[in-house]
Amino acid sequence: MATASLRDRARERPRAITAVVSVVGYALVIAAFAGAIPIPEIDEGTVNLLGDLIAVVNTAALASLLLGVRFIRRGEVAKHRAAMLTAFGLIMLFLVLYLTKVGGGFEKSIVIDESHLLGAYRGIIRPVYLGMLAVHVLLSVVSVPVVLHAVVLGLTHDPGELRGTIHPTVGRIAVAAWSVSLALGVITYFILNHVYAYDAVRRGAVLLVAFGAPRRRG
Repeated sequence: MATASLRDRARERPRAITAVVSVVGYALVIAAFAGAIPIPEIDEGTVNLLGDLIAVVNTAALASLLLGVRFIRRGEVAKHRAAMLTAFGLIMLFLVLYLTKVGGGFEKSIVIDESHLLGAYRGIIRPVYLGMLAVHVLLSVVSVPVVLHAVVLGLTHDPGELRGTIHPTVGRIAVAAWSVSLALGVITYFILNHVYAYDAVRRGAVLLVAFGAPRRRG
């Protein structure tokens, strides 16, 4: 009875719930960057391991999203729901890993030397990389409330009822923004960690200030 009542209340105020959860998510990320969350300090190896795990989780989330789109186009609603909730669960896992990585470790600034692949063109490669990273971050930020609204509507309405809501429209926008963000996140991860090198930077640094005596990794 309590569960049903909670669901009924949620379906009456999907926008309010979306707004509250979105603000909480934004606040957690900002707090992690500011060092306000008491996360134990982690070493460079752990930061790199978490980065690898995040790339795997994001790839799996992207695959789940694309499967969800395929399922709904085929009219397989139950499979669509399962795929989308799987993607959402993976993003929640990503958030935990990311907050741990940033709050306990550091972020990275790309380093391109002449000895690297196409290093002579670093004046072009770096802006392209930063552009992809900027789009990834922007879409990650703006897609949060859209994704949450689609999820809230999906969890509080039966499949037949969803056709009468904005879920289909919001869902399409969420999938598009989310998919591009995830894809760019994986691409920039690969470029930063497996093609070029990096400098460690302070959490919360706005201008990529060096963190201590940074080490470079290819």
